[in-house]
Amino acid sequence: MSKEHKEKDSSHAKAAHSSAPGGMGTGVAVVGFVLCFVSGAGIMSAYDSYRFKKGDISADNSSGGSDKGGGAPGSWSDNDSPIPIDSKDPMWGNRNAPVTVVEFSDFECPFCSRGASTVDQVKKTYGPDKVRVVWKNEPLSFHPNAKPAAEAALGAFALKGPDAFWKFHDEAFKNQKALTADNFEKWAVAAGVDLAKFKAGMAAKKWAAKVDADHEIAKKAGVNGTPAFFINGVLLSGAQPFDKFKEVIDKELQKAQAKIAAGTPKDKVYVAMSTENKKNAPAPKEEEEGEKEDTTTVFKVPVGKSPVWGNDKALVTIVEFSEYQCPFCKRVGPTTKQIKETYGPDKVRIVWKDQPLGFHPRAEPAAEFAREARAQKGDKGFWDAHDKLFESQPKLEDSDFDTIAKDLGLNGDKVKDAIKSKKYAKEIAADMELADDVQASGTPHFFVNGRRLVGAQPFEKFKKIIDEEITKAQAMIAKGTKPEAVYEELIKNGKGAPEPEKKTLALPTSGPSKGPASAKVTMQIISDFQCPFCSRAEDTVAEVVKNYGDKIRVVWRDLPLDFHADAPLAAQAAREAFKQKGSDGFWKMHDLLFKNQKEIKRESLEKYAGEIGLDMGKFKAALDNQTHKAVVDADKKAAQDAGIQGTPGFIINGYFINGAQPYPKFKKVIDRALAEAK
Repeated sequence: MSKEHKEKDSSHAKAAHSSAPGGMGTGVAVVGFVLCFVSGAGIMSAYDSYRFKKGDISADNSSGGSDKGGGAPGSWSDNDSPIPIDSKDPMWGNRNAPVTVVEFSDFECPFCSRGASTVDQVKKTYGPDKVRVVWKNEPLSFHPNAKPAAEAALGAFALKGPDAFWKFHDEAFKNQKALTADNFEKWAVAAGVDLAKFKAGMAAKKWAAKVDADHEIAKKAGVNGTPAFFINGVLLSGAQPFDKFKEVIDKELQKAQAKIAAGTPKDKVYVAMSTENKKNAPAPKEEEEGEKEDTTTVFKVPVGKSPVWGNDKALVTIVEFSEYQCPFCKRVGPTTKQIKETYGPDKVRIVWKDQPLGFHPRAEPAAEFAREARAQKGDKGFWDAHDKLFESQPKLEDSDFDTIAKDLGLNGDKVKDAIKSKKYAKEIAADMELADDVQASGTPHFFVNGRRLVGAQPFEKFKKIIDEEITKAQAMIAKGTKPEAVYEELIKNGKGAPEPEKKTLALPTSGPSKGPASAKVTMQIISDFQCPFCSRAEDTVAEVVKNYGDKIRVVWRDLPLDFHADAPLAAQAAREAFKQKGSDGFWKMHDLLFKNQKEIKRESLEKYAGEIGLDMGKFKAALDNQTHKAVVDADKKAAQDAGIQGTPGFIINGYFINGAQPYPKFKKVIDRALAEAK
C-alpha cells in the first residue's frame, strides 16, 4: 500500500486550509496539504534520524504514559522489536504491561475510526496494567487530509504529552469529515496546547519526519492497509470486532505471564514476545476489512505534447506526475530506470508531467529548465536534463543550473531567460490542472495504462501491473487494434475530472467588492482575517483578478472562526472602513490586516484606520458599539447555512473551491463558469 508523504509523504501532497487538500483547514502549504512517497529501504536509519532530530519532541514529554492510564516517566526504547516503538510514540497504558498493541492508523480512514472504537473497548476491558496501546501513523495516499492530521496529532503530543494526543485523537475520529487546519488548531488548544507553538510547528512541518518514520516501519512490517494492529507482534489486520482482539490478547497474556515467571524482565517482555511471534508468524493474509489503494480503476490521462521516452506503439504507457525537488521523486529514479532496462522502448513508454509543489520553491524553475532543454535538443535533451537535475538534487540553485546547462551543451542565456520569464508556465499549469483532474495530489504519481500507482514504489509493484497490461494490449492487437491506438482505446472511457462541488450562497445586497457588477463571473470569498491560510490564498486571488480583469467580480464575505479571537473585531474594522470609504477603503484595510496578520488587536486596528485616513472618532465608536457585528454575524450564518465551516472558501457562480488551492484549480472553475455564462 503506497502512502503519501505530502513532504509530506511517500509522495508529496498539496495542502491548503479546508476540508479538501489544502482548504479550510487541511493544514499546510498549498499545495500547499500535497504528498511525497517512500520506497522502503533503510527503515531504522530513517527512524533513528528522526529520533535524534532536535526539537521534534519536547524533552519534557518523553513519557510514553498517559494521564488516562498511567505510564512510566522518562525515555524508553523497544526498538529491538520487529515492530520498533519507543517513548517518541504516543502511548496509553503502562510501560510494563504484558501485552502491547501497536496500532497503524489513518485519521481519515473510516475503518480506522471503527477500529478506534474497538480499541477503546480493549482499554476498558483490560486496563492499563495489562494492555498498553501505542500509536503509529500510516496516512494513506488517497486521503489528502490524513497526513496533516497525523502531524497535528503528533504536535499535540510533542507540546503537551500523551494525554493531549489522545484528546486530539478522539476529536479527529469524532469529526472525521472535518479534518481541517482550523479544527486542528481548535482541538490542540482544547487539549491544552500552546497555539502559537503549535502553529509554528505545523508551518515548519516539524512533526512530518515522525510520520514518515512510522510509514517506513509500517512498510517493513508488511502493513498493506489501515487499520493494522500488532498485538505483541501478532498481526490483526482491518477493523476487526472486539472478540478477535480478545482472542489474541488473552492468548498473549498467558504467554507473557509465563515469560515473566521464567525470568524475563517485565520491560523486556514486548521485545521478546514480538520477536518470537514474528518468527512464528504465518504467511500474511489479505485484510478482511480495511482500505487499500485502488490500482484497478482506469483514469483518462492523455499524453498530449508532453516529453516521452519510448515508442508510441509501446504496449504500456506510464504517465508520471513528478517534480525535481521532491526527494521521493528522486528515490523512484532507479525503479523507472529498471523499468526501461527490463521492458525497453517497444513495450513501455514513459510520459513526464510537471507537478511542482508549492512548498518546493526550486521545483518550478527546474521544470522550466528541463522544458527549455527539450526546446533546444528535443526529447533526448529533456531526459538528459531530467537526469542531471535529479543527480544535482537538492542543489537546484541558479548556479547549479548554469553548471548543468554547460554540461549538456545548452545555450545558457536562453535557459536563464526561460526560467526568469517562466516561458513554459502555461504548459506546466496545464499539467498541474490535469493532475487535479485525475486526483494526482502528490508526487511521484504514476498511471500505468491509466491505472494509478502512488509514490516511490518498488519495481515489483510496477512489474505486476505492467505485465498485466502487456497481456491485455497483446490481446487487443490480436483482435485488430493498431499498436499505436492501444493506449487511447484503453483510456477512452477512463475516469476523468470529477464534477466540481456546488454550494448555494446568495449574494448580499451590498458589501465590499471589486470588479464590475456586470461581470459574467462572481467569486465570493469566504474568509477570516486571522486565518493564515486565508492570507496565503490572497496571492492566488490577486492572480485571478489580474488575469481575468473585468470578466470577474470579487465579493467579500466574513466568516471569523470561533477560535480566532481577534478575527471578529478585525472584520468589523474592515466593515467600518467600507462604510466610510466604500470598497476602496475596505480593500485598503483588508490588505493591511493580512499584511500584519499577527498584529490585529484593537490598538493595531486603530493604527491601520489612521493610515488609510478614516474618521477616528467614528471608527472607535463603531468598534466600541459593535456597529457592524450584525452584518458580520449574518455573513457567518449564511456561510455556515451553506455548509461552509472553515476558511478560506470560494464560491464561483455556484461552484465551490475549498481552501487555499493553487491557481490552476481556480482557472479551471472560472473558465467553466465563463463558458456556461455565454
